[in-house]
Amino acid sequence: MSNRHSIFSLLVVALALGAGCTRQVSFVQDVNPILQAKCLSCHDTTGEGSANSGFSVMTYDKLIAGTKLGKVIVPGSAVSSSLYLVIAHKTSPEIQMPPHHQEAVAKGRSVPLTQGEIDTIKLWIDQGARNN
Repeated sequence: MSNRHSIFSLLVVALALGAGCTRQVSFVQDVNPILQAKCLSCHDTTGEGSANSGFSVMTYDKLIAGTKLGKVIVPGSAVSSSLYLVIAHKTSPEIQMPPHHQEAVAKGRSVPLTQGEIDTIKLWIDQGARNN
């Protein structure tokens, strides 16, 4: 029984240490390159996405400003952030990003984010969506 207790204690310590090892996501190095590669063609200052929603990923400040309807990022809560919800396809299909309509596919704008890219943006939002 003592041996089981020791193994269990070591496992708890290892899990606790592992939980604190989440990498710090950088907007400049991790998130912005994803947005520039996958979102900028529609969400610059003149693209279809910006024209329809007012949402631009040109700069951190524009990203944080959100859309004509309001903010799309709730720092500290990806699950409350519409940016995360639309890229993770947790919304109705007509508002998921990138768009899946035929015109978008034909113009090459329908390349979905990888799960790793979605996870990076989620973690960045959960870590406070800082301009770091």
